[in-house]
Amino acid sequence: MMDLGDELNKKFDTLVHDCLNANMFDQALYKEKEVKRGLRDADGKGVRTGLTEVSDVVAKKIVDGVEQPVEGELYFQGFDVRDLINGNKQKRFMFEEATYLLLFGNLPTKEELESFVRILTDLRELSGQFVRDVIMKAPPANLMNALQKGIVLLYSYDENPDDTSVENVLRQSLQLIAKMPMMAVYSYYAYRHFHLDKTLVVRPPKKGLSTAENILYMLRMDGQYTELEAKVLDVALVIHAEHGGGNNSTFTNHVVTSSGTDTYSAVAASMSSLKGPRHGGANLKVIQMFDDLKENVKDFSDDAAIEQYLRDVLDKKAFDNAGLIYGMGHAVYTDSDPREVLLKKYAKYLAVEKGQEEEFNLYLKVEEIAARLIAEKRHLLKPICANVDFYSGFVYTMLGIPRELFTPIFAISRISGWSAHRLEEIVNKGKIIRPAYVYVGHHRDYEDIEDRRDEF
Repeated sequence: MMDLGDELNKKFDTLVHDCLNANMFDQALYKEKEVKRGLRDADGKGVRTGLTEVSDVVAKKIVDGVEQPVEGELYFQGFDVRDLINGNKQKRFMFEEATYLLLFGNLPTKEELESFVRILTDLRELSGQFVRDVIMKAPPANLMNALQKGIVLLYSYDENPDDTSVENVLRQSLQLIAKMPMMAVYSYYAYRHFHLDKTLVVRPPKKGLSTAENILYMLRMDGQYTELEAKVLDVALVIHAEHGGGNNSTFTNHVVTSSGTDTYSAVAASMSSLKGPRHGGANLKVIQMFDDLKENVKDFSDDAAIEQYLRDVLDKKAFDNAGLIYGMGHAVYTDSDPREVLLKKYAKYLAVEKGQEEEFNLYLKVEEIAARLIAEKRHLLKPICANVDFYSGFVYTMLGIPRELFTPIFAISRISGWSAHRLEEIVNKGKIIRPAYVYVGHHRDYEDIEDRRDEF
């Protein structure tokens, strides 16, 4: 609320009331006008708005001529993500390899991967001038806004920012993929110093380390991390890198790219989407919900108390009173989210190393009880599964990653997918994306200001 003084505050309250009245209409009109609200059919399926080869999200298959839900599957350029992670016999860090696959459509040879990693390493550096003039000046408290600011202002440091040729957009994309981890960590340094009054310590990245390793190396005062810690973060980066063209931030990238705008504007728009608690910010809501659960349920072995808490959440009597158990359910997956299945497995490994088995078991218990309660509450016949956000915040917490960086870590990963989709949109020269909205207001005659009366 703006502090305008009592008289002006009353007038502002009137404006708020008028704004609400002016923008509210009968919700039944969506059905009457056959509007696909949220670009979804009545059964929740996304309306088809485009084609892609970048990734495939599979939740249903035709069995004996009937569409049936199946265990979720996710494919990058035709390759099952589970195979990318589980088939890695050399125990390589896979995020760079997954990024290569998304951008170029094939798994790299050893030589191609080495060359690609060298390119990313060379592009990783941020100039001292950029760090000083952009990251360290007026840092926002929310690091997603800090990243967005940095991305937009990279435009000013690009000698050819508006060229949307494939060659130039690929160059810009690789630079952003390489620089995003540093921009995120340095933004956190600035936030700690200017908002929390902490000592400003900046650790530059180290050549020869993977993206996951460098994030941990830069964040930790001693630069130390275990092999498992780096591996778990690498897995998290891979599974967050891409998830079809229809998710909100990637669709945003398609929409903005279709207008012909520059790469920095397109990525900044995707960042705006990802910041939202219904999208990239959901993992933080899960962690906050568990914080609240622990305050209200002291005995983690008390299943009845946990169930009652979750019932209260669904009944809008607990946590944020939104009636949502965060991290449960997905717009596409029903039986399982393959990303959640993979991350849960590595979360267990890390919980054992960190002595956090009791907390991990609490997550397992909440996942099981919540799925049953949600199905009961909504009278659903289909199952409800946990999504990737359910365990990601827990994993980041065990890794010592501050909460302010949860969603930026998502962005560090997802920029690979955004870049692949932007290039796909440009190569295929699609039309500007312009869906229709149905007008449900009324046409009125203009009145002179002296003849107008308050309609509300």
